[in-house]
Amino acid sequence: MDGKGHALDNIFTERLCRTVKYEEEYLHDYDSPKDARQGLTRYLDFYNYERPHQSLDYRTPAEVYYNHGDVHDTLINFKRESLS
Repeated sequence: MDGKGHALDNIFTERLCRTVKYEEEYLHDYDSPKDARQGLTRYLDFYNYERPHQSLDYRTPAEVYYNHGDVHDTLINFKRESLS
């Protein structure tokens, strides 16, 4: 990184990585890479669709991105439809 202000370019990625480590990775002892991938996928779904974020006024990233409040039910319905 060079130039003024570039040190802050990765701050959001670094925060996400820290959160994933402390809320998922360090709490689970995965037996295989497949288990780790499934656990991380499950956690990132939770992080994006269910976990409220203080910086987003206690909304989920999906609610902010899609600009509506009932993302959780939409996700559940989508998963049900895709499984049937």
